[in-house]
Amino acid sequence: MTPDEYCQRKAAASGSSFYYSFLFLKGPARSAIMALYAFCREVDDVVDETRDPTVAARQLVWWREEIDRLYDGSPQHPVTRALHPHLQTFGLKRGWLLEIIDGMAMDLQQQRYLDFEALRLYCHRVAGVVGQCAARIFGSNRPDIDSYADSLGLAFQLTNIIRDVGEDARRGRIYLPVDEMQRFGVAQADILAARTTPAFVSLMRFQAERARSEFVRAYGLLPADERRAQRPGLMMAAIYSRLLREIENDGFRVLEHRVSLTPIRKLMLAWRTWVTQSPPPP
Repeated sequence: MTPDEYCQRKAAASGSSFYYSFLFLKGPARSAIMALYAFCREVDDVVDETRDPTVAARQLVWWREEIDRLYDGSPQHPVTRALHPHLQTFGLKRGWLLEIIDGMAMDLQQQRYLDFEALRLYCHRVAGVVGQCAARIFGSNRPDIDSYADSLGLAFQLTNIIRDVGEDARRGRIYLPVDEMQRFGVAQADILAARTTPAFVSLMRFQAERARSEFVRAYGLLPADERRAQRPGLMMAAIYSRLLREIENDGFRVLEHRVSLTPIRKLMLAWRTWVTQSPPPP
């Protein structure tokens, strides 16, 4: 199996919404985004699938060293070997990849966030920076594209947090800001026990409005002449916006089950956005 095939399989096996937008790309851009996504999956799996935090921390150290090897021209892992030919082509910075690892490491260091500003840093590292890398691969070298990409990444991560509240709680993690839980009268014990109270629904509605506002903010930051190049990001936004709407329509019962879209719906949303080159409705 070649490094590119390894990344393709890693991305396809995840079932992620991101995968469906990658299918519309061709050539080096498609190979590069598959490799970037596979890298993110690898370091995320270290945290999610390694039971011993000490072992996970050592594995993340290995990945930091692997990033050094990658930029020195001697990567060892299939993912970094697949990523290596694209570093200069798309201007992918070493610091960006290291910052993504920093975000994953935060999951080993804390399981609660006191306020949204603390959560924002986490979201920036695990999603915003990924968005900045992706925007370069999609075809933009403009510095002002970073604000759009970071904002869109934040919207994606906030949607993920809403969708995965129950799943994360079963791992002992609650990404909802503590001060907001207190403001809405939501007890940590209710979340850990999967009790969907009226207060919890109100809190989730507040989180959903924040995510939707971030989508709108991101669209406003995207220059009109960049829409064509950034279609893959807009395709992902279409899928995530619809997912957020489905969660709302389901009454925010995210503690009870995981809401998802079928592959055909994701593909149709991606195709429609590819054709129209327009941001989805908020």
